[in-house]
Amino acid sequence: MAAARHASRPTLEDLASHAGVSRATASRVVNGSVKVTAEMREAVLRAIDDLGYVPNPAARSLVTQRSDSYALVLTESADRTFSDSTFFPTLVQGVSQELDAAGKELTLEVMNSRHSVERVRRRAAAGHVDGVVVASASGADPVIRTLAGTGVPVVTNGRPSGGRPVPYVDAANADGARLAVRRLVESGRQRVATIAGSPRSAGGVDRLAGYRVEVTGSGREPIVALGDFSRESGAAAMFQLLADAPDVDAVFVASDLMANGALQALRRSGRRVPDDVAVIGFDDTAAAWYAEPALTTVRQPIRDIGRTMARQVLRLAGGDTIEPSVVLETELVVRESA
Repeated sequence: MAAARHASRPTLEDLASHAGVSRATASRVVNGSVKVTAEMREAVLRAIDDLGYVPNPAARSLVTQRSDSYALVLTESADRTFSDSTFFPTLVQGVSQELDAAGKELTLEVMNSRHSVERVRRRAAAGHVDGVVVASASGADPVIRTLAGTGVPVVTNGRPSGGRPVPYVDAANADGARLAVRRLVESGRQRVATIAGSPRSAGGVDRLAGYRVEVTGSGREPIVALGDFSRESGAAAMFQLLADAPDVDAVFVASDLMANGALQALRRSGRRVPDDVAVIGFDDTAAAWYAEPALTTVRQPIRDIGRTMARQVLRLAGGDTIEPSVVLETELVVRESA
């Protein structure tokens, strides 16, 4: 085989000779340049396979000004929704799978202090990472703006609010909420309430907006209680709804975790689900699968959001132009609770 002719590690000159191209062309292909023809690129890639050529990573980094390393920043480490909900672990899995498939290194950074934010900002500004993926529960998160100011490509989940525009990937939250409310209305429910998520979250804002559009469009009065995406806040909001509107017969809850709390409150209040009160959540996480009764919910493609975030930051790091936002479809998953 061709690789056996080289007693030592194949050089760039060996690669160019084997591919029948100039050393400069071989170097461009190895370093990811787009300034070569498809035929020449294919010839060099075949030669890489034939020779078992492995580029010097330090030299490649100097030429390309790339580290082939990306940071995944989690900004809500102190919040209980990180530990209670499977949303973020699933999102992280999607990002990790896509970057791993692209042969990139991934560093996980947990933001729990000003020091940690500054550490990641310095790393990004110094070019130690080629891009940053931010997973945050809040579109108003200052970490997003801080990292966007480094000049390194940044992509986040959910629509960021205010300041420097940052590309993002999200689910069709308002459409999903409308699907949920439509299901409740078409099943004959008259007093359809909602437990909304945090107003700091674009997803929470959009789900509340979708609820309002569908409820008012059906001639019903909006009945709103607020939560913070935690199980405890869902229970407290449900107790509040039962006190303020005891004839409520359906509730759309802005997350499965809050819906779990709502189910608990309904049981403690002697209300049967779905006979007395129908309940629909949002996310289709484990909190929905193992609820009692099994929770009807709006599925958002969490893993696909993570994978798309990774693809977008890779394209930006490669010099491509991308859409400022990608919104993935949601769907209603009908189970026992509605």
